[in-house]
Amino acid sequence: MGERQTLAEIKERFSGEALPQRTLCFLIKGNQVLLVMKRDKNVFGANRWNGPGGGLKPEDSSIEVAARRETLEETEVTPRNIKKVAILNFYFLDKSEWNQQVVVFTTHDWDGTPAETDEMVTPKWFDINKIPYGQMWESDFFWLPKVLGGKIVEGNFLYNENQEILEHEVIEIA
Repeated sequence: MGERQTLAEIKERFSGEALPQRTLCFLIKGNQVLLVMKRDKNVFGANRWNGPGGGLKPEDSSIEVAARRETLEETEVTPRNIKKVAILNFYFLDKSEWNQQVVVFTTHDWDGTPAETDEMVTPKWFDINKIPYGQMWESDFFWLPKVLGGKIVEGNFLYNENQEILEHEVIEIA
């Protein structure tokens, strides 16, 4: 059996391709952040807390529009004044069709009250110092505290077939 590819090799291999883009948008209220969990247990990201988000649709004119639409669909909240805080590239050794770039936004300003939707179980506010990282994507531990602390980051993550991180890099850019 050949040696496993490194994160650097994977990044080089996919450097000529645009990764499919997805969004996340974290609502922040004081020292709390809103997290959601997918209702459907048979979809990508099931059984994990995360921020509202998802993929672009043809009618989305920008990644920011997609972030607002996804947040509304998943929480019944319309975010205003969103701020781009991270660009994260995810690579999956055994499922390259899962490779994606996630553009992360935060906001302290929105219309509506977070509510359960067809897509998500009841959204939950977590104290920033009590985020359930053990019930989230492993990568979140490496970048989310930085973002919630006011940093802007770029990151790259390489996952194995068990959805465990093999390598990662997170760079603070501001």
